[in-house]
Amino acid sequence: MLTDIEIAQQAKMMKIGQIAEKLGVSEEEIEPYGHYKAKLSQKLFDRTADKPDGKLILVTAINPTPAGEGKTTTSVGLCEGMNKIGKKACLALREPSLGPVFGVKGGAAGGGYAQVVPMEDINLHFTGDMHAITAANNLLAAMLDNHLHQGNSLNINVKRILFKRCLDMNDRALRGCVVGLGGRMDGVPREDGFQITVASEIMAILCLARDLDDLKERLGNILVAFTNDNKPVYARDLKAVGAMTALLKDAINPNLVQTLENNPAIIHGGPFANIAHGCNSVRATRLSLKLSDYTITEAGFGSDLGAEKFFDIKCRAAGLKPDCVVLVATIRALKYNGGVPKTETGKENVDALKKGIVNLGVHIENMRKYGVPVVVAINHFAADTDAEIAVVREYCEGKGAKVAFSDVFLKGGEGAIELANAVVSTIESEKSNFAPLYDEKLPIKEKVAIIAKEIYRADGVVYTAKAEKAIKEIEELGLDRVPVCVAKTQYSLSDDPAKLGHPTNFTITVSDVRASSGAGFVVVYTGDIMTMPGLPKVPAAENIDVDSKGVITGLF
Repeated sequence: MLTDIEIAQQAKMMKIGQIAEKLGVSEEEIEPYGHYKAKLSQKLFDRTADKPDGKLILVTAINPTPAGEGKTTTSVGLCEGMNKIGKKACLALREPSLGPVFGVKGGAAGGGYAQVVPMEDINLHFTGDMHAITAANNLLAAMLDNHLHQGNSLNINVKRILFKRCLDMNDRALRGCVVGLGGRMDGVPREDGFQITVASEIMAILCLARDLDDLKERLGNILVAFTNDNKPVYARDLKAVGAMTALLKDAINPNLVQTLENNPAIIHGGPFANIAHGCNSVRATRLSLKLSDYTITEAGFGSDLGAEKFFDIKCRAAGLKPDCVVLVATIRALKYNGGVPKTETGKENVDALKKGIVNLGVHIENMRKYGVPVVVAINHFAADTDAEIAVVREYCEGKGAKVAFSDVFLKGGEGAIELANAVVSTIESEKSNFAPLYDEKLPIKEKVAIIAKEIYRADGVVYTAKAEKAIKEIEELGLDRVPVCVAKTQYSLSDDPAKLGHPTNFTITVSDVRASSGAGFVVVYTGDIMTMPGLPKVPAAENIDVDSKGVITGLF
């Protein structure tokens, strides 16, 4: 069987101008990056501003397991399937981060015969957006340290600097470090640290900004430090905003590529959902809604993280109203949630399936709380038995959700026709009454309590002394009446990754709270969450190579 990269390398791609034409986009409205990639220009935004929006479909999933769910693969396959049944559909996805590409999770271009291409470019440097975000982030950090070195006229407290440097790589050695060592001309010594680029506030800002003016304003609002008399210092105080915006002026424009079946895909921005808000850019999604009848987008990890933040942060900020949720699961993953080891998930086990399917049930119920119709997509495997399929169908129907089986990994769009028809019929027959879960003007603790109770099903929330102090300070600054972005493990509905299925009798522990005042939300840290991941014992990078002709191998 061919690997993902071998399938992608055999793709017969169309020139990017031809893909643009499918969306009614002219040559003057794209900025090509070679033959098969392009930036979509501001001219296109201006021309399409008054066009009506198409339908918005969110693809999310159960809590991820080692057995795999295939959320991005399903998203790509659904787009192919929608186009196969005669619907004008476009993808709006996140950009991959180099950290997972070289680590363990992998890329974010789909898999098998449901991929976006050119796969190698998308999973590696793409159009340079990640590098631009990294550069803008680190420019601000450099200007802050230079300000300290040059006399510190703002009276910044070196013990109360909040802003970290970033790198688009998994590198645990940089989680904590000391900068400014050396002689008198080498800066002011202080403790510092790195986070991965996709966890940076600059990434969140780029993904939530409406345009360059909004981007610039948000960059200026970044809270970077406190003075020695506890007054806030913002990025605008360091006069860094203009230069940061200059670095991001091209990165703010979405990227156009294609699927294996030559359907359009807009890929832009890539915050993780476990440590950030987990959605592609507002600009990409809004543009796709103007250019197509159906936009298929996704949110990271399970619906308890990605979908919750998509609804409560992104949709609120951008005025989006989703029409349907596609909730991805596999029978293998549901059996894993029922206590079956990964190595045994390919064998029939109806009892374990019935035990683990409660995880799917919670996610269905949670999505219903937002007033959006739900279609369950079962990523189908040959080992799924008739008895197991019957259990899933009966369970989903009992929850009032249509269920469709898809085989997009092996069959591409042909394997998504059942799912595509289910999504279209659901949108046409069930009205979405979307509304966010909570009022953003509520106090921080009340918002967290609502998410913990309604989405995680926790009995309560416990706050450390550090978190209590942080909340009080954020409230005093007037930065608290905004959505909350909960940093939590993706593997469980709780904050303990070992608690699978539908955990009960637990509380959520909040260890810290920080204001992302430029992005426009407050980050709430729970459990043991690292914003700079590490590489595994055997990184994926060990298997990647390039031959003398420049052909990449081992990239999945």
